[in-house]
Amino acid sequence: MTRARVAAAGAAVVFTTAALLLGGAFRSSTAAAPPPAPAGGASRLQAGFALGDTAALIGSLQQQLLANPRNAHAYGLLGLAYQQRAREIADPVYYTKSEGALHQALRLAPNDLVATSGLASLALSRHRFRAALALARRVHSLSPSTAQTYGLLGDAELELGRYDRAFADFDRLARLKPSLAAYSRVSYARELLGRPADALAAMREALDSATGEPEPTAWTRVQLGKLYWSTGLLSAAAAEYRAALAVVPGYVHALDALAQVEGARGHFAAAIALERRAVATTPLPQFVGYLGDLYAVSGRPALAHRQYGLIGAIRRLLVANGVKLDLETALFQADHGIRLQETLAVARLAQRERPSIDGDDVLAWTLARTGHCEEALGYSKLALRLGTRDALKFFHRGAIERCLGHRAESRAWFRRALSLNPSFSLLWTPVARKALR
Repeated sequence: MTRARVAAAGAAVVFTTAALLLGGAFRSSTAAAPPPAPAGGASRLQAGFALGDTAALIGSLQQQLLANPRNAHAYGLLGLAYQQRAREIADPVYYTKSEGALHQALRLAPNDLVATSGLASLALSRHRFRAALALARRVHSLSPSTAQTYGLLGDAELELGRYDRAFADFDRLARLKPSLAAYSRVSYARELLGRPADALAAMREALDSATGEPEPTAWTRVQLGKLYWSTGLLSAAAAEYRAALAVVPGYVHALDALAQVEGARGHFAAAIALERRAVATTPLPQFVGYLGDLYAVSGRPALAHRQYGLIGAIRRLLVANGVKLDLETALFQADHGIRLQETLAVARLAQRERPSIDGDDVLAWTLARTGHCEEALGYSKLALRLGTRDALKFFHRGAIERCLGHRAESRAWFRRALSLNPSFSLLWTPVARKALR
């Protein structure tokens, strides 16, 4: 099999590493506490995948540290296990616990690679990308030959708009260690460059790399499904999501993704049942928000508003534990018409902190929603500069052109959105269709 390469002249990639959005099916077990994490366990935890029962692993590491409170490596692993637990149950308090454990590891061993890279991962999870980049550079200085280092560097650089550097780092990662981590980044790169078939090919290589590993296999199946979804292939997407659930029953990311397929098909009762299962296990803001939207479009506004209110409580808890959510908050509030002038200020701040194509797109959309359509057009052009085939970004551009009175251009962008993915958004697909009547 030919090694997948990330690099392509003049292109740029954005690979989002918000750990709240990746990996981690909830597990409960009455089994005895596991032995200490095996060799390579740190890398697996940093990739967002469990080493069995995470709660039991945390208990085991805590017991080790009671017996030997100067064990820097155990503190590092405990910090990573806390991050994994945060992913599994969407409780950001574990991020604060992780920070404490990792800093304690560095007090004991200032050059500890696991703890330093763990702090870089934590900063990425908290959307603190400048801090993440500084920490990733520290990791690189400690171990320039470690492949994972280039993933940390690239992930931070991309969110800061440093595309050429990030691109080179992902290329280095793919050369050093072809793996699920590398192939999934290659896949995302190709998707952003408007090459969905090539993106699928790379994600299939990622799936091959995950063979025999239940959670990585489930995660990769969901990513494959999302690639199918992005081009309107609902049945193929649903098949991948069900395959993920067959490997890891109750896998929340597959439940959420399958709910979106059912919602697109108009099967709202089935979609609500699936999304409620995801929310009950791991109440991520995007799960709760989509459940609210399902209630809204199915004529249950009181239940919708209850979910939207819950998002506010979840966000306050995230922010209290160091997570920056300006971009996500701006997008949600722009979509739902909430305090739009205030939201515009938030979107401007978010774009300055995360000058990626997503930061540009959210600012463009918020500008359009507040009537600043000429300025919105410039940011929309930036958001599409990689050639990304993203139906929602196409829709946003269509709305901006309509705001400017460019009827033909607006209709063309709406057609592009619906042609690419006829079910791209529960909220905005009907708007695009109505505009083309």
